[in-house]
Amino acid sequence: MNVTLTVEQSGLRADQYLAGVLDGLTRSAAQKLLEEGRVLRRGKALKKNDKLQAGDEVAVCIPDPTPVEIVPQDIPLDVVYEDGDVIVVNKPVGMVVHPAPGHPDGTLVNALLHHCGQSLSGINGQLRPGIVHRIDRDTSGLIIAAKNDAAHLALAEQLQDHSLYREYEAVVVGNLREDSGTVDLPIARHPTDRKKMAVNHLNGRRAVTHWTVLARYPGYTHIQCRLETGRTHQIRVHMAALGHPVLGDPVYGGQRKGFPELAGQCLHARRLTFRHPRTGEQVTVSCPLPDYFQAVLTRCGRLV
Repeated sequence: MNVTLTVEQSGLRADQYLAGVLDGLTRSAAQKLLEEGRVLRRGKALKKNDKLQAGDEVAVCIPDPTPVEIVPQDIPLDVVYEDGDVIVVNKPVGMVVHPAPGHPDGTLVNALLHHCGQSLSGINGQLRPGIVHRIDRDTSGLIIAAKNDAAHLALAEQLQDHSLYREYEAVVVGNLREDSGTVDLPIARHPTDRKKMAVNHLNGRRAVTHWTVLARYPGYTHIQCRLETGRTHQIRVHMAALGHPVLGDPVYGGQRKGFPELAGQCLHARRLTFRHPRTGEQVTVSCPLPDYFQAVLTRCGRLV
């Protein structure tokens, strides 16, 4: 399959750009495409460390997908929306999205392979459900997957131009002074801890989070967050940078003591809006706050 992309931001490496715009494409898979000469600019093959400029047209030849060695598993899914092109699932806290070392099965991908059968996106060169964006293992809520490559590319484009609306709710530690605000701080991999992300003004990619206070409690604040960009751990890193880490997130300083109902950070992806990749119509899906989140709000209310 051949795809032509128009670069919006100057200065990105070719492998970084591809992995960012085609969200289902890993950095290593992007580098493989580049090494195989499958990515062209003005007819010339790009190398992984070539820098791109705004306005560049990049032609990508994505190979036909090969069978994947992930076992389909009959794991119950809370399907919020589904048609022939996309599926939106309300992921429970604790479920890993992709198989990885330490989590070879029991993941959302295993469940989608069983649920979707042969209707899968192969954007990464493998036959697997096309996870368009990711949420952390210990974050609950909505995640969208594409059932074919055309849908995957269309949704990935919406991620790039920020038209795919993603709204979260969280409880953070402390009391935010304002009723709303915007965090515009670049994020990159932590320089010493590769499992963490960090604000990095030198090498980070632009990250923007808009937040609004929904309710205030002694020592805690219930907020709504809207993602303008979608960097790894974005809300968790940004709120920690404000001095108000997400409750239950020890990685970024959010304590969990006194909240036994928490199995992870108190962060829930509640609403998604996207243009349907086939019809162009706007689709909005939402899901209620899960039991653990409601229990945290109840406990916070008792502190008043």
